[in-house]
Amino acid sequence: MKRRSIAKFAAVAAVLSLGLTACSGGSGSNDAKAAGTVRVTLANHVWTEGIKAAIPEFEKSSGLKVELTQLGEDQLSDQYNVKLNAGSDEIDVMMYRPLQEGKAFAKNGYLADLTSKVSSDATWDWKDYQEGPVKATTADGKVVGVPIITEREVLYYRKDLLQAAGLGVPKTMEELEAAAKAIKASSPDIAGFVARTGKSAAVTQFSSFLYSFGGDFTDSSGKSAVNSDAAKKAYAFYGGLIRNYGPANVSTDMSWPEAMAIFTQGKAAFYTEADSLYKNATDPAKSKVADTVGFAALPAGPAGSKPYNIPSWGLAVNQASGNQDNAWKFIQWATGKERTLAAQKAGVPGPRASVWADSEGTSTYPKDLAEAIAASAKNGVGHDRPEVVTVGKAREIVGGPIVATITGADASAAADTAHEDFQKFLDTEKK
Repeated sequence: MKRRSIAKFAAVAAVLSLGLTACSGGSGSNDAKAAGTVRVTLANHVWTEGIKAAIPEFEKSSGLKVELTQLGEDQLSDQYNVKLNAGSDEIDVMMYRPLQEGKAFAKNGYLADLTSKVSSDATWDWKDYQEGPVKATTADGKVVGVPIITEREVLYYRKDLLQAAGLGVPKTMEELEAAAKAIKASSPDIAGFVARTGKSAAVTQFSSFLYSFGGDFTDSSGKSAVNSDAAKKAYAFYGGLIRNYGPANVSTDMSWPEAMAIFTQGKAAFYTEADSLYKNATDPAKSKVADTVGFAALPAGPAGSKPYNIPSWGLAVNQASGNQDNAWKFIQWATGKERTLAAQKAGVPGPRASVWADSEGTSTYPKDLAEAIAASAKNGVGHDRPEVVTVGKAREIVGGPIVATITGADASAAADTAHEDFQKFLDTEKK
């Protein structure tokens, strides 16, 4: 056997072994069902830690035993690739990323239809969920997941720099550009604006600019729209902000840790990023500018302020599970109003409108951030990347013009090239 094949076999074996490791219990498939056990697979995440601590409460009230498997993101993906593809019934509840693998999972029949379940309990209240996250966990008109963690793009800014320059908080893209230009001109060692620049990583943050300029990755018929007038203007604007007013010698492979580091080291005035990362900027142990950081809704473009409002994670039921009723009982408990409020107070932005309307739900957030989130949730778009099966490849294609524009290439020509490549990709996916 070739060395590569041996390594691959070992990796699969390790994944299967990991999948049998549980934090409580450890019984096999049939024994688990007979004993009233629900098998839950979750990612390493602050949301998971909160749920894990509360599981005894669920076990006591439901009479069920939870068999919990907790894995890192890469291990989680490996396990799903092996077990779901094999039609295994060893997973009942699964934590998944609706916008990264949701469409592929739904297409492959891995996710159970929860439509009747989410609409059957008025107290649990599916109508309480925000429109964007609901859209992202719905496939072909069927609810296949329940959002648990949300993110929106907001504007991070330095209050002290704006005050020194006599500037107000930008409310439009034009005002953002003017303010970034003024600060860069007055303080050459400080960037007026910073954001993600990597071809794939920047797509999520660029998406909000795209929507606010009136564009999207595809049109209403599902065809590529990345060379529309709106898209070309959005590419030119986002790339131009970084090229003209960004950090000196900026690289084109930055994801959020690199961009955040520039902002928290005091080297930038404005930064657009996911609201869920805000503690990196406000924690004095991580940020040199913690006391001077402010937050605002994404500045409005020609089509208004339209940031993404997405569920980065959700819970689903494995279609192959023979334990779906108990799986739903766990999800119903884990995503109820009480648990969602508790998670939000612990720093996990929730998908329910009620927790944002509750003063207790926003008590642990900076006041201006809570206001920005509330505004973003109302106007938000339910995806932050192309809604396709092979997400990684799509991001590489539509992210090309971002890098091209940052490096000084013509945004329009780059968008035309990306359009041709993206349409070929979309045509291939339909086959």
